Amino acid sequence: MGFKYLLVVMCLWACSASMACKAPSDGLMRVRLKRRNLDIKSLSSARIKEVVSKNHLEADGVYLKNYLDAQYFGEIGIGSPPQSFKVVFDTGSSNLWVPSSKCVMSIGCIIHSKYRSKLSSTYKKIGTPCKIPIGRGAIYGFFSQDYVKIGDMIIRDQEFAEITKEGSLEFLAMHFDGILGLGFQNFSVGEVTPVWYNMIEQGHTGQKIFSLWLNQDPMAKIGGEIVFGGIDWKHFRGDHTYVPISRKGYWQIELDDIRLAKDSSGLCEGGCSAIIDSGKSLIAGPTSIVAQINHAIGAEGYVSFECKNIVHTYGDTIWKFVTSGIRPEIVCVDLGLCSRNGSHSPTKNEFNETVVDNEAWGETGTRESPFCTFCDMIVLWIQVQLKQRNAKEKILKHVDELCEKLPNPIGQSFIDCNSISTMPPITFMIGNKAFPLSPQQYVLKVEEGCSTVCYGGFVALDVHPPQGPLWVLGDLFLGAYHTVFDYGNLRIGFAEAV
Repeated sequence: MGFKYLLVVMCLWACSASMACKAPSDGLMRVRLKRRNLDIKSLSSARIKEVVSKNHLEADGVYLKNYLDAQYFGEIGIGSPPQSFKVVFDTGSSNLWVPSSKCVMSIGCIIHSKYRSKLSSTYKKIGTPCKIPIGRGAIYGFFSQDYVKIGDMIIRDQEFAEITKEGSLEFLAMHFDGILGLGFQNFSVGEVTPVWYNMIEQGHTGQKIFSLWLNQDPMAKIGGEIVFGGIDWKHFRGDHTYVPISRKGYWQIELDDIRLAKDSSGLCEGGCSAIIDSGKSLIAGPTSIVAQINHAIGAEGYVSFECKNIVHTYGDTIWKFVTSGIRPEIVCVDLGLCSRNGSHSPTKNEFNETVVDNEAWGETGTRESPFCTFCDMIVLWIQVQLKQRNAKEKILKHVDELCEKLPNPIGQSFIDCNSISTMPPITFMIGNKAFPLSPQQYVLKVEEGCSTVCYGGFVALDVHPPQGPLWVLGDLFLGAYHTVFDYGNLRIGFAEAV
């Protein structure tokens, strides 16, 4: 449609051991981060992540990782003497992987640093093959064991994956060599012990925590800092608000609400969750709520004629059903737009490709018609507007406008840069406390030639119950709030970053 699809990638990498990686006198292990300037060419091929069911993975659960828009590069060493690699410190995954010297047939491996086991005196062969999901594809390799160096720490006998084949072109576009996952072991491919676990086991950390600070000043030389074993007090103000981990695997918590200005989005009444993901640059959430956010902030996205058609065709009926007390989850079933139990199979003509088509799966695994997803969103939007005591005509007009604000097929939305100061805050309610994001924090400015293009920082991601509704709070959120990942007490803490 003539749009240039961009996802922001503010790539950072850790300093070398000769710089600020050495532990100061407080005994904490710091990895100083640097900001990489936006690269328009590398952003143009980025795509929204795809939800993959556990049946496609070696690890249990729903996998939600798209490494293409990961942001934080850290320099580590593998082997003795250490071979240098740029890796992402990623709280959304659990494995350590880097390209192998045996990767000779994949173009992506040519442009990345490769691990050479023959050069390491501490290498131990394992050889078990593995497949690690990445974006819409996967990478392939085998497990090995060696020493891993992070700053002044030497983690002994760390199992990691040597990648020999990349099954996706996304790997070719990556500016980093591999991933260092900071998630939990039960989501680790091959049940490999994560690096973070071995840090603790081998006594490298005083406390079972690590903390993350991102510098929001785009002109600063220091882009941020990750601290293993403690907290750097100068990077936040006030106290941290701690909430428990709701699902061990990801660093996942429960959300109380998502508010647009002062109004509730209506999503979290039945409960919703969020993954705190340092490997994700943007904020991802259900299409229905992202559309409401886009409407509230004036973002222009993909115009969904299917959505508008349902409003015009079924709007009055949906209104009657909702106001008469019919349970929201069966409204669209009664209209014949959803099956839920797989009894309704859309015809070939019905099954048009839409923005949400890839995500439109029923709870039983039967793919639903795109019309079902649109209908469900419209029911939710009407419910939200009814709580504000708006009249029918006003509500249906508002819902029609929301259809126009649905994200385009890969998620981006465009913002008028001159209207940023008038946009409302978007607030995440966590632990009964408000964590607002200002327009300056959720709008991305990208220099393109002689002009500046502004993008909304919210993209669509639909995960059905029982795993969803689900949000992924990436670095737009983490940049606003200093974050403590407390493994010892299975909780996450947030405080205002400075």
